[in-house]
Amino acid sequence: MRRRVGRPGLLGVAARTAVVTGTATAVSNRMRRRAAERDAQQQWAAEAQQQALVDQAAAQAAAQQPPAAPAPPAVGGGGVDRVSQLTALAELKAQGLLTDEEFAAEKARVLNS
Repeated sequence: MRRRVGRPGLLGVAARTAVVTGTATAVSNRMRRRAAERDAQQQWAAEAQQQALVDQAAAQAAAQQPPAAPAPPAVGGGGVDRVSQLTALAELKAQGLLTDEEFAAEKARVLNS
């Protein structure tokens, strides 16, 4: 059988086209993946830098704040304070923000302090 010399036949063209297309797709996918990784790394670095700035600003703000003054001591055994605390607890319970168990526990705490 004689071998054909010259241009490739239809099967040869199809095979070459498939190889070129596959190679181009692989290269394109790899470039896209590398770009995505690079973008993610840059975004992570930017977020880390921004977080460091936020932490630094918070530390400076905390350093500039004067220390909190201690609460004044209760006068007269704290009877009025207890009444106001119990009233506030009763209002919270009436609004449905405290359960019966939570109300009883807080009431015992206020009365025992």
